[in-house]
Amino acid sequence: QGIMRRILSWLPTLIFGAALLWFSHSRPWNEVMRVGAFLGLTLILEVTLARDRPDLPLYRRHLLALLAACAFGALVEGMLSYSRGYLFDFGNEAAILSGAGLGLAVASLSRLQGRRRWMAHSWRRGAMKRPDASRDLILVADPHWSADLVGLDAATSAHPDADWLFLGDCFDVWVGLPGMETEAQARFLAWVRARRQAGRWVGLWMGNREYFLDRHAAEFDLMGEGLGGGLPEERLAFEHGDLINTADWRYRLWNLISRSGVLWTFFRLLPSGTAARLAASLEAKLHTTNRSYKLAFPREAFLAAAKEAGGRVFLTGHFHTDEREGKARALPWAFEGQFQVWRMGQVESLS
Repeated sequence: QGIMRRILSWLPTLIFGAALLWFSHSRPWNEVMRVGAFLGLTLILEVTLARDRPDLPLYRRHLLALLAACAFGALVEGMLSYSRGYLFDFGNEAAILSGAGLGLAVASLSRLQGRRRWMAHSWRRGAMKRPDASRDLILVADPHWSADLVGLDAATSAHPDADWLFLGDCFDVWVGLPGMETEAQARFLAWVRARRQAGRWVGLWMGNREYFLDRHAAEFDLMGEGLGGGLPEERLAFEHGDLINTADWRYRLWNLISRSGVLWTFFRLLPSGTAARLAASLEAKLHTTNRSYKLAFPREAFLAAAKEAGGRVFLTGHFHTDEREGKARALPWAFEGQFQVWRMGQVESLS
């Protein structure tokens, strides 16, 4: 049944590709037709990947869809040049690449408004379930570490049997690309490995200061980004909180761009030192923009997001303030090692 469902989900892409192949042989093509055709193909492909592969971060999905569309375009152009006796024209590939890029842009921007659509930009890997739900679950929201992991060792020593959930913004900036990670981030990952080797569950739900960390997903029991985090069996839902305010469209657009395949490729092509300085600069500029959306807690948007949790306890970080609305809570800032704990269905301060 699962295999049949996946085949059916890919059927529109296969039909569109077959139609494109037939149409290309039935009449002459021009650049406008190529752009339009591969816009449509990439759009369908990206939507299908978003539905079929919820474990793929946005940038990987973009790159995979772009590569698949361009490879199919090269195949079509190669068959046309062979059947019609003309030389392969790489200019046609530029039109195909333009169409594929526009298709990705249309798919991404169409989800800019609203939370339900944004689910397609979210991803997760691992287990949304703890082996022992009776254990304390230490909650760490927005510690914004730099060189020192303030409070981490002390809390570990005081609560050696606890599980851990990090709700994003663990560091001032964390870009998970080779050469761009700091010694403090390496120490944190070593701490994660030690906790897991001790049999403890460790989860990380990424925030707005983490980028491209999926290469570390296997080191955590759960890693995710965007919306939809939770431990369903414990009636607990969570996310970082940066996407709560749907009215802040400029931030949502930045979030989309900063996690796209375009920016990943750009960072990968830069020398690591230059890329690290650029990441810090971008984050500093983001910190001082859209201040009108950051001065006041978005209470109505927070309540609307909590309602989507369907009666579960709903937790976020991000706002650096302790806010409570029924079963929903924005956790206080953990900057000085002030952690919280999920214990027997309640959130308490970790003494």
